[in-house]
Amino acid sequence: MRAARLISLVLLLQARGGMTAAELARELEVSERTVHRDALALAEAGVPVYADRGRSGGYRLLGGYRTRLTGLGRAEAEALFLSGVPDALREMGLAEVAGAARRKAVAALPAVLQDASATAAQRFHLDAPGWFRDGDSPAALAELSRAVWGDLRVRARYRDAERLLDPHGLVLKAGVWYLAARSGERFLIYRVDRFGEVEVLGERYARDEGFDLAAFWAGQAERFARSLLTTLVTVRLSPAGLRALPAVADPAALPEALASAGEPDGLGRVTVSLPVESVPVAFSQLLSLGPEAEVLDPPELRALLLDAAVRLAEVYGRPVR
Repeated sequence: MRAARLISLVLLLQARGGMTAAELARELEVSERTVHRDALALAEAGVPVYADRGRSGGYRLLGGYRTRLTGLGRAEAEALFLSGVPDALREMGLAEVAGAARRKAVAALPAVLQDASATAAQRFHLDAPGWFRDGDSPAALAELSRAVWGDLRVRARYRDAERLLDPHGLVLKAGVWYLAARSGERFLIYRVDRFGEVEVLGERYARDEGFDLAAFWAGQAERFARSLLTTLVTVRLSPAGLRALPAVADPAALPEALASAGEPDGLGRVTVSLPVESVPVAFSQLLSLGPEAEVLDPPELRALLLDAAVRLAEVYGRPVR
């Protein structure tokens, strides 16, 4: 651990020219006292670390010294490709490895390009979790991440049943972690926050080299989204309502709804069959279209919208007091 920190300190000084003890402490997540001890240890080992005294002082490398300790290990190289999702790295326990990889990559760049990482970070940030989430990572995530990286089989409790799984990949979707794993001969999706105890076994499994995580997830997500749409609503839409439909309907329902649209009537209105999750969900979706949508079927949804329209008329029919 200390050896990695010493290398990181040298790489930081090499990349930035000079840094104060406070800056190094923040970057390395240690105390300033630890920075002073590490700098002294490097100097004793022959690395020309020089301390500038005074209020604006700090540490720098003398004589254009450059270390050759910039080779990436496998774990660092893999983590480097995830460096654009810092929260995900932290939750999987890979933040320190990714930090070391970034520092090595920066140190290997020519001087004129060493601000590239800072320039990118100032212009792009990915905030993966959805709004109003507490941000707590699932308890099982770190162990499942270790199993995924190492191709290690796990024994886990999921929804009160014990399962033997070959974890092939992790997906972060709108702040929720999912595991893609082989169970027997099938690949399935599991929500990580629904796992109980997870035991990473010592045995490696034979990874399916033909498994494409992105393609598998896309197919599963599309099927899952479509499976929720169990109710069919017949609705007549004005031209404005048809244009607004993509903003209120489920994305998985739109292709079928638009394909079902008939010829416009004399007022330019079209009738579509819209798949929805349930009548209450359809009510909240179609209510926002106001008079631009008229539900023809089912009768209970039409009745709900009529009741809402009557109550709205009562509210807006009264003078403002």
